[in-house]
Amino acid sequence: MSIRRGSFGTSSWMVRALAVAIVTAVTGSQATSSSLGQRREAAWVAAWGAAPDSPGPSIAGSTVRQIVRTSIGGSRLRLRLSNLFGSGPVTLGPVRVAVAATGGAIQPGSDRAVTFGGAGVVTMARGDEALSDAVDLALPALARLAVTIHVPEGSGPSTIHGVGNQTAYVLRGDATALQVFPSGEAEESRYFLTRVEVESGPDAGAVVVLGDSITDGVGSTADRDARWPDALATRLQANPSTASIAIVNAGIAGNRLLNDGKPPFIGPSSLSRFDRDVLSTPRLRWIILLQGSNDISAADMLTTPEDQVSATQIIDGMKALIARARDRGLRIYGGTILPREGVQKPFVNTAAGREKRRLLNTWIRTGGAFDGVIDFERALGDPARPDRLHPGFDSGDHLHPNDAGYAAMAAAVDLRLFADAPGPAAR
Repeated sequence: MSIRRGSFGTSSWMVRALAVAIVTAVTGSQATSSSLGQRREAAWVAAWGAAPDSPGPSIAGSTVRQIVRTSIGGSRLRLRLSNLFGSGPVTLGPVRVAVAATGGAIQPGSDRAVTFGGAGVVTMARGDEALSDAVDLALPALARLAVTIHVPEGSGPSTIHGVGNQTAYVLRGDATALQVFPSGEAEESRYFLTRVEVESGPDAGAVVVLGDSITDGVGSTADRDARWPDALATRLQANPSTASIAIVNAGIAGNRLLNDGKPPFIGPSSLSRFDRDVLSTPRLRWIILLQGSNDISAADMLTTPEDQVSATQIIDGMKALIARARDRGLRIYGGTILPREGVQKPFVNTAAGREKRRLLNTWIRTGGAFDGVIDFERALGDPARPDRLHPGFDSGDHLHPNDAGYAAMAAAVDLRLFADAPGPAAR
């Protein structure tokens, strides 16, 4: 099996940004809204998510099988697919779901067809999304689900989440009915799939984690579900009082709070994608914001005036998101930005950047704007060198944690933050 690690692989998301710029120029400006109305069914909760961030390569005439781990269980499920970055309409189908086995295999007897308004295929206009019908497949918490999508001939650029950190299996033709995918081409991006929702109990609620590559899990071991939101989901499930709480990861590697992506930065800004990737989440109750690091990096690395943002501008952006969350009756918690001394090219660690990080972290801790604070900096910093990641938590690039570091981030989250929940935004 060959692993595709080119412009769209997790091993080089910064290189991928250059390809994104080229493809975006061909496909035109991205659409940012959906024509679909939101269903208001109180029993449905988002159990997994991956924010769409860029146009990807066409996989027309192929089938892709993707593996996801749901954070909570449910009696039924449904899928949300996106054509946000397509160049025109896209038709997908057949689509199937099953309990995943090892590799690209599925467990016998668990395979189910997915329909959309009763049909086995769905066509999405450019920029649109589709919500499937309910599928009768019960899942426990932390279940591994295989989602298999056939992409007919004639499709243009895919809508992807570039850093999947999870192998996706791609075969030519309609291979949706296969129990075991044979050796073939594998990918590391998420294709078209943006959310898995489950039908759960009335007390279920969701946490959305909004961030950049650190939330996206860069530096963690692939296929291990070792990102810090994954580790937090495991902690929540181990505690009976929090076992009804789902985690949705809305991190995008290379993402910024204030400005949309330009190489080497990726995706719509957190400000511009907040409604789609966060507020649209079924049963949303809490938000964790861990952003600002790439805004600092961009000011150090880019020369364009609009990228020279100050700490005050970043704080104002955070205040804007806090206000939008409060308008919806949601709790929003702020995470402090990790230390980064010794970062490798193309990143830099300037005195100006260090001062911005200090000002931001001080404001997050003491400004009183957030409903609570998660001090990731203190949890992962090296006591002997506070501006550097602890060596035991460093993936090697002095910027992204390793598996142990991501586990330490999850351990830094006080579960009491989720004890007194506001009413969920049922969708």
